[in-house]
Amino acid sequence: MISSSKLLSKTQIQNAIFSRFYYTNRVNKATLYSKISPLGNLRTSMVPELENWVKDGNKIRFAELQRIIRDLRKRKRFTQALEVSEWMNRKGICVFTPVEHAVQLDLIGRVHGFLTAESYFNSLKGHEKTDKTYGALLNCYVRQLQIEKSLVHLKKMKEMGFASSSLTYNNIMCLYTKLGQYEKVPDVLTEMKENNVFPDNFSYRICINSYGSRSDLEGMEKILREMESKPRIVVDWNTYAVAANFYIKANLIDKALNALKKSEARLGNGDGTGYNFLISLYASLGNRSEVLRLWNLEKEACKRYINKDYITMLESLVKLGELEEADKVLKDWESSGNCYDVHVPNTLIIGYCKNGLYEKAEAMLEGLMEKGRVTTPNSWAVVATGYHHRGQKEKAFKCMKVSLSLHVKGKGWVPNPKVVTSILSWLGDEGSIQDVETFVASLRTVMPLSREMYHALIKAYIRSGKDVDQLLDQMKADKIDEDEETKKILGMRKK
Repeated sequence: MISSSKLLSKTQIQNAIFSRFYYTNRVNKATLYSKISPLGNLRTSMVPELENWVKDGNKIRFAELQRIIRDLRKRKRFTQALEVSEWMNRKGICVFTPVEHAVQLDLIGRVHGFLTAESYFNSLKGHEKTDKTYGALLNCYVRQLQIEKSLVHLKKMKEMGFASSSLTYNNIMCLYTKLGQYEKVPDVLTEMKENNVFPDNFSYRICINSYGSRSDLEGMEKILREMESKPRIVVDWNTYAVAANFYIKANLIDKALNALKKSEARLGNGDGTGYNFLISLYASLGNRSEVLRLWNLEKEACKRYINKDYITMLESLVKLGELEEADKVLKDWESSGNCYDVHVPNTLIIGYCKNGLYEKAEAMLEGLMEKGRVTTPNSWAVVATGYHHRGQKEKAFKCMKVSLSLHVKGKGWVPNPKVVTSILSWLGDEGSIQDVETFVASLRTVMPLSREMYHALIKAYIRSGKDVDQLLDQMKADKIDEDEETKKILGMRKK
């Protein structure tokens, strides 16, 4: 189910649509944009590309730099966008207006934080401090949840007559939403109207969300009716989807279905993001037929599915328990020509595990590896956990070994300690010394050395008649004291 606080702004929706059609872009002639756009590695500096472009005798056009910055921002490549903006300013490509300063200020806030953005704002000349730059700084404060600074800054904007757009008030409503202070949101909407600032679609949707998050469906419906009565407001699919989500949570099925129908009626051509939302909501209702119907409609409307669409559909089918249908969708993805994304098959792998079909999950992972596809440590660990709960220690061990072999330092994955302890105990009792030593060596790359690791080694050594004195010395050197379990294991030597 969609999180109640996960509102889609107009910009987010446009970005999603942009990403859907981005693959269709074709560049016949080398341009600065075509040089920079593919540099997706966030650590790649833009400056050498810009300098080389000029060095090769090419012209730098302000409009193209603007386009590049806009594109990089849409794709969340903020550090690179800031590099281009700063280079453009430093080289004097154009005289920065408040609009360019606002863009740079926003990027500084995203990359370096609000304090650096604040310093940049303070360095601006008087005529450069307009509603644009004031608004950009407010956005920085809100993004980093600086409530006191946000409210003080808003007061200053009001004094200067810069709080005349819905965007300013929307920012404050978003701040209260992020902080979970939903009860304060309607007061901001009221203040907007009192100050003759017209709320936009997003203003109303934030307010609808605030009532729904407090389970005040009567208040939510009142705002929705007000929104529908405004001639200048076009209620979009997202608003009705948000309302439907709250109706589903309240188990008001008829109202939810009505809101979903209204939402669907407002979907635009090619709006895969909207279809994904509705598919997910119908899955929450357990409505298989509507999920499949919308899936087919999406294919007609969007012509081609992106990986996110497949993930949403697979998640929905897994939620419905329709694993055979999910398998068909996965096969459709495999033949779609889309770039490989491990998250797509992972969705079904997790679904298999949730339904106790660990062999099918393992077979899928093995099939992916045979094809040279990437699998993740967590995928194998999920299967290992399933085998562990079923008591199939050898299979759990096999999958955990693969999981550990795929681990990349710094990626943050850590195996389930209970599963690891269980496997170590089994290995100590039944595994070979080589298996235990190899497994412990692999474990030490992802988690601290533990008493359980030494216990497994000691048991394996004792079973093989091998001396354990060196192990005990090493255990002591690693500051792991013997406990009652250690003494019990060592007692095996006397038998």
